[in-house]
Amino acid sequence: MSPLRFRPGAPFKIVQFTDTHFSHPRPRDARTQALMAHVLDVERPDLVALTGDIVSGYETPDAAAAWRVAVAPIVARGLPWAAVFGNHDDEGALDRAQLLEVQRSCPGCLTEAGPDDIGGLGNYVLPVAGRDGAPAALLYFLDSGSYSTTGAGQYAWFRHEQVAWYRRTSREWAQGREAPLPALAFFHIPLPEYETAWREGYDKSGSHHEPVCAPVINSGMFAAFHECGDVLGTFVGHDHVNDFEATLHGIRCCYGRATGYGAYGRRGYPRGARVIELREGDRTFRTWSCLAPAPSGGLSPSARP
Repeated sequence: MSPLRFRPGAPFKIVQFTDTHFSHPRPRDARTQALMAHVLDVERPDLVALTGDIVSGYETPDAAAAWRVAVAPIVARGLPWAAVFGNHDDEGALDRAQLLEVQRSCPGCLTEAGPDDIGGLGNYVLPVAGRDGAPAALLYFLDSGSYSTTGAGQYAWFRHEQVAWYRRTSREWAQGREAPLPALAFFHIPLPEYETAWREGYDKSGSHHEPVCAPVINSGMFAAFHECGDVLGTFVGHDHVNDFEATLHGIRCCYGRATGYGAYGRRGYPRGARVIELREGDRTFRTWSCLAPAPSGGLSPSARP
């Protein structure tokens, strides 16, 4: 059972780091570590969610060392953390299973392999306990894959077995309850509905500086979230200079703020992290960006609600 729980009188706070692109040993990794340390010290989260491309497997000589460097600021503060893979993590000498072993060797890791018969590695759910010790919220972590293997577009899509696993898991957690537990979902590659949410959704905020790089095949994960009724919001990375959120059919589609200095960005667009707050018993959440300190030493403004 997950050790996560709501603290009396306080929200459950999550910091989402995404696309850190550690490629140890590189000087820019130190800048990313410093930013992560800053965010963790400012926000003091209950959980850290890492949503993929944590290491640049294609350019690091030691992906295991790069992963340990990536989580060092989290480990140093004794915080629990959980991760999903992006499309670049396993492009080096280590595959997803080997990288998971590295993760599990690090203190505070809650990442799970998940079922081995549904596609991907790292499809799992972490419950957050309420004041009475019973589960009060759910956090889904999903492996959105890497690249298309059929020639249809560039990026992978959720397999039908993953969608079926989510539906089955959601139903199991809903049994005996008047309403499903409030849930959030974390994965790397945005769903096709992200572009629809930006064009046609409501309660929009944040930046849309590049196209939504979603799969061209829609295998129905968003429809499953909508029909099951538990997922309030989804949190992705992948597109480094998008950080928008927009609500579509009752689900808030959110980008994390790209964290790492090891890959592309945009001038005048600071790196940072997304922060999420859940309150026990509420079927909503607050979210904002915590940004890198300004060059002068002052703080860049956080996009708080």
